[in-house]
Amino acid sequence: MKRNIVIAAVTAAALIGGGTATALATTEDGGGSARQAANTRLSDDDVRDGQDDRDDDNGRDDDAARAASGDVKAPEAIASALKHTSGTVVSAELDDEDDSDKVIWKVDVLSGDNTWHSVSVDPSNGKVLGAQTDDEDDTAQVRAALKGSSVTAEEAAKAAAGKGTVTSVGLDEDGKDKSWEAETRTSGGAEQDWKIDLTTGKVTADRSDDQGDDADDADDQD
Repeated sequence: MKRNIVIAAVTAAALIGGGTATALATTEDGGGSARQAANTRLSDDDVRDGQDDRDDDNGRDDDAARAASGDVKAPEAIASALKHTSGTVVSAELDDEDDSDKVIWKVDVLSGDNTWHSVSVDPSNGKVLGAQTDDEDDTAQVRAALKGSSVTAEEAAKAAAGKGTVTSVGLDEDGKDKSWEAETRTSGGAEQDWKIDLTTGKVTADRSDDQGDDADDADDQD
């Protein structure tokens, strides 16, 4: 009787689900087989979902790598943005375009009237794709950090380029030691953070992230 009930249930499921459950009726313990098959399907779905996520991440990494190896580097992207929107560049980075997997240069420019502009630059040809105004609450802090500075974001990017392909450069206006920060990528894909002095342009390795990682590892061991 139990077997007949299982077969009837499987048949109904097959009619509803397109006939995929027919093989479940061949075992004596139909309930266990059904659960096993369901778990197998869920496991397969999880594997596919995980693979899709990895593919998406790899795709973004590949896009970033292609953009980083493109004709337009950080200094050129900054120069292009300034031709479009005059002011002081505070940061430039390779980033995903809104609602798209395409990677572009996003350059933040602080104009003379304290208006913030986000300028998008194509990394393949340096063409400005568009610009929009942004609301920022640290204008005074940025102005104070740049006061007396003799090294621009463009010059900082050029200085950091000696360490690898620059994928981002931005002002670090927090803390006692103000500086430009840059991230570089080597031909092998390794990334490194650097600090560039605002007055001398000297490039030094940024160890703050490494120290933070070491502290996190120590906490995990505790």
